[in-house]
Amino acid sequence: MSAGTRETRDSAVNWRMVSAMVVVAGALLFIGANAHLVYVALGSQPDCVPHEKADGNGTYRAARSAC
Repeated sequence: MSAGTRETRDSAVNWRMVSAMVVVAGALLFIGANAHLVYVALGSQPDCVPHEKADGNGTYRAARSAC
């Protein structure tokens, strides 16, 4: 009778370990994706683009020139 309980106990421990590893892998993937997003956002600064500097009727222009 103790062999049956031992087998169930080992199986539960293995599934608990697998579940923990899946959670850790998901958390690492989430952290890595966000770190990459921040890296790309900070590293991709656009160059100065020519735009309309005078007030225009019905056209879009930059609120403040960065050039």
